[in-house]
Amino acid sequence: MILDAREQYPDSSLADLYDDLTMPPELRKAHNENDKAVLRAYGIKPGTPEFSSESACVAALMRMYQEKVLQK
Repeated sequence: MILDAREQYPDSSLADLYDDLTMPPELRKAHNENDKAVLRAYGIKPGTPEFSSESACVAALMRMYQEKVLQK
């Protein structure tokens, strides 16, 4: 969906598309949907501490990664 949203703006650079003030609504929606899918895939649910902020989410994902790496 993200690539589909980007394709709607073939004359825009990535800098244009990802300007927080002017990001096309279709692209923002696609990224929000992707974020939700990733959170579900990793078991991060609304109401959990990991869901409370982006930094808390990133920290949780990094912990999961480190646990996987250390298991080898």
